[in-house]
Amino acid sequence: MTTTVETLEAELLKLAPAERARLLDRLVASLDRDAEVEAAWDEVADRREADLASGKIAVVSIESTLARLEARFPG
Repeated sequence: MTTTVETLEAELLKLAPAERARLLDRLVASLDRDAEVEAAWDEVADRREADLASGKIAVVSIESTLARLEARFPG
């Protein structure tokens, strides 16, 4: 590590855990930016939202989903 990074790390570790977590989220998000992927996920989300609103698909409860998974993959 360079001295600058070590100094920065020491300063950041002085932050409260919640502040460090918020900073971590922002740093990870800055690495994961891919406009095409984000656009594709936005399209999927919009389509699913429209399908729900129109009644084309129905909401399934978490309890029902878990029961189906437990039946399919026992133990």
